[in-house]
Formats: sequence, C-alpha cells, structure tokens
Amino acid sequence: MAASWVLVWNNPKVHTPERRKTWLACGEHREYLEQFLGVRGFLKEVVAFTDWRP
Repeated sequence: MAASWVLVWNNPKVHTPERRKTWLACGEHREYLEQFLGVRGFLKEVVAFTDWRP
C-alpha cells in the first residue's frame, strides 16, 4: 500500500525539542502507529502526505 499519512514525532528523552522524526503510513496502519506513538507521548502531529512540507 502507498503511504498517505505522515506521522511526526519526537522522543524527548533522546531528541532536542525542535527535532522532528517522521514515519509514513498507509490508511490501514495509520491508527496503529498513531496509538503506538501517542501512548508514549511522542506523537506531535499527523499530516496528509499530499499536504506534507518538511
């Protein structure tokens, strides 16, 4: 499946506050990855791939 979402995250124990990491996700896996990052407090935002500007 093609990526349609960008999950933007940061691990505050490892990264500086302004650092942003990204994971790409298809619609089928977006919710799982959002939950994975969310319960850890890492998720910053979710953006549609077509709207993503690094």
